[in-house]
Amino acid sequence: MIINDAAGLQDEIIERLRTVFDPELPVNIYELGLIYELITHVDGTVKVVMTLTAPGCPVADQILQDVERRLSDIEGVKEVRVEITFDPPWDRSMMSEEAQLELGFM
Repeated sequence: MIINDAAGLQDEIIERLRTVFDPELPVNIYELGLIYELITHVDGTVKVVMTLTAPGCPVADQILQDVERRLSDIEGVKEVRVEITFDPPWDRSMMSEEAQLELGFM
């Protein structure tokens, strides 16, 4: 994951991302490895580049809204921009060990 934290909000943002879950999996999107890039700007803009477990994810809109809503609640955040990418495509190797254990892959 690429992190550029000009606004000093990285820890709070990651904490909030850990509260967003893919409703189909019992693991948060951060531990799933769905966050590819996190950039904060001193003007309060936060950019998140993320992916989904599958291009046709039926709950994609819900996940994106959850990310935007949770990050917007952070003091100092004025704008949240969430971008979806499928390059590189997500696979299980991107998950944290904790997520792999939770899902029974280890």
